Amino acid sequence: MQDALIQLAAAAGREILDVYDTAFDVTTKDDASPLTEADLRAHRVIVDGLHELTPDVPVISEEAEPPPFEERRHWQRYWLVDPLDGTKEFVSRNGEFTVNIALIEAGEPVLGVVGVPVRGHIYVGDCRANEAFRMKEGRREPLRTRAMEAGAVTVVASRRHGGDRLAGYLDTLAKSFEIAPRPVGSSLKFCLLAEGEADLYPRLGPTSEWDIAAAHAVLQAAGGTVMLTDGAPLRYNAKASFLNPDFVAVADPGFDWRDHLPR
Repeated sequence: MQDALIQLAAAAGREILDVYDTAFDVTTKDDASPLTEADLRAHRVIVDGLHELTPDVPVISEEAEPPPFEERRHWQRYWLVDPLDGTKEFVSRNGEFTVNIALIEAGEPVLGVVGVPVRGHIYVGDCRANEAFRMKEGRREPLRTRAMEAGAVTVVASRRHGGDRLAGYLDTLAKSFEIAPRPVGSSLKFCLLAEGEADLYPRLGPTSEWDIAAAHAVLQAAGGTVMLTDGAPLRYNAKASFLNPDFVAVADPGFDWRDHLPR
């Protein structure tokens, strides 16, 4: 399964890069987010590939109309896909966009693949096998999160989303830690934690389940976790809306974060 998903993410990445090097058009979806030919081409490659790989497992993709909650609430196993996460990064051509494919079982991401087309990297997280690695130039490089060090925390945050709530939380956090901020786009924020390059990713604003599920699996398989601001685990397909509540992703679940979560 892992090898098939790696190949699928790589194929979607090639479609994206074919568009990336052209003077592509940008349209706007109903939610005001941008859409390009690259999103749609990657969507078709991934969905067709998943249907061929697992014909009996349903697929939810950002770029297709999802079934009603009354139908999907009974699903115990399904694919959750964002064919091109970080379309604004794609449009601005900064390279910080990803391909995201996740397998969800009983409300949890159990397998995730995150492709980074511009870099040629593919991150894989298999939570059942407790295995996370990065494919780079044909080699598997194991991933492991790092332990928290007293007094310092490297915080990754979105290049485009933050606002007063995040600023206020970081100000509060700075009373206990020396903060080293690291802005980055798309699901790469989770991957930095999985690589041992950062400690904390607080998201105090809207995201959708397909934005984060694959990278959530990578982080969890590498030793980290994602929790709500009350410390409860983040769950999938538990409500009609695909919007996530506020959450924090952490590299070291063994650290006592309870006194340092956003209020």
